[in-house]
Amino acid sequence: MDGALTVSSRRDRHQRGLRGPLALPNQLSRHPARPFRSPTKADFFADAVDEAVERIGHHCPDALVGITFGIEDVPYLERAWTGAEVPLAAAISGDADRLSQVVVYRRPLEHRAATRSGLRILVYRTVVEQLSALTGRSVAELDPDGDDDEL
Repeated sequence: MDGALTVSSRRDRHQRGLRGPLALPNQLSRHPARPFRSPTKADFFADAVDEAVERIGHHCPDALVGITFGIEDVPYLERAWTGAEVPLAAAISGDADRLSQVVVYRRPLEHRAATRSGLRILVYRTVVEQLSALTGRSVAELDPDGDDDEL
């Protein structure tokens, strides 16, 4: 071998993984094949919020009327919150110009959950508590399953 690089050393320079396409383009569409990638943390969190709202919608659909849901990475409040703990969510009552809102904060919730299934449960319980505070309905009315941890 007179100085020629092998295929593996050309393709995995600096230990950055394979470079180039992993599969040939699709014969029909001519688009390159994309390998499956697991959802990012933000995508997983958004799915967990959507599932929580959908689950509440099955039990108590009229509680969701006139309420929008949003996700923020961290709490940004014009005035500082009181107490030593960071808020996990905010319930903002609406007026004539805007709908009521429930804003769920992703990073504080992720920090408190050890697993993804634990994060789903924590997101669900947080959304239920915020809806309860916003609508005046009891937690038991919004979540008739109670302490059922399986989602």
